[in-house]
Amino acid sequence: MSSPVRILVLGAGAVGLPLAAKLSRVADVVAVTREQYASGISRSGFSIHGAWGDESFSFPCVSTLEGNEPFDYVLVTSKSQDTDSICRQYKDLVGAADVVSFQNGIGNEETIAQYTDHVIGGVVLTGFVREGDCAVQVTANAGPLQIGRFPEGLDAGVMGLADILTKAGIPVEPTGHIKGKLWSKNLINCSLNPLSAITGVAYGDLRGPDSWHIIEQIVREIYVVVQREGIRLEWRDPDTFLGYLQGALIPVMARHRSSMLQDILHGHKTEIDYLNGAVVREGERLGIATPYNACISDLIRFRESAWGMIRS
Repeated sequence: MSSPVRILVLGAGAVGLPLAAKLSRVADVVAVTREQYASGISRSGFSIHGAWGDESFSFPCVSTLEGNEPFDYVLVTSKSQDTDSICRQYKDLVGAADVVSFQNGIGNEETIAQYTDHVIGGVVLTGFVREGDCAVQVTANAGPLQIGRFPEGLDAGVMGLADILTKAGIPVEPTGHIKGKLWSKNLINCSLNPLSAITGVAYGDLRGPDSWHIIEQIVREIYVVVQREGIRLEWRDPDTFLGYLQGALIPVMARHRSSMLQDILHGHKTEIDYLNGAVVREGERLGIATPYNACISDLIRFRESAWGMIRS
């Protein structure tokens, strides 16, 4: 009888803990998270509510991992700004496993690739909101997880992970073109997250003419950049994507507030530099102006710095 697949979840929070919980039903899972979460989950277990059903789980959850027993898969679910430090801290384990990024933004896979040649890109189209230290609400599910060998391709490692996720009850779609999927997810994030964070409203409230004009300009700038890069998005042109956003995605996630807003409300640094900020950097490298993406990035950075002024 074969031994169970071993999975390590690093930077487990609102995304990583639900993944760890569901996977613990079919694999040997360890989650590394903040001390307060690890202590609470070790005492009381962990629960999921909402679009993934209502379930309770018990699985190993620690703040620091002891030992170097290898894992088959390492899932990195931290904020993008923490990717390098996490990979450096666990470099021996990262170097010996298939490493999967389930993170927002552009650049995480490239960072992980500095520590291993076995990188799998992952796209999460699900909304998660923490409910205290030991529970997460799944607020919306706009599609299956997407996974693929980075920057492109399918292989046994990807398909093995897809099989495990499926057995755990997590919808998944393997793809041979994960880089395009990552940029497609980034397009969604750049369109909605920062504007929701600045205004404090849910996605459904962003469909008015003034906010929609800003979204349109952000989207059109991104298309110019990615088309120059030769990256294939899921929607052939800006108007097709905007129609999808207006008619399909926002209705499903109308009540969802962005994780960026949650970060700002808690005084945490956001991932803006890996979302719209990444678009600005690529635009500068290619000689393409991206004024709307630059402006909204600056506004989010101001909200971050203004937190101390608001608190005082």
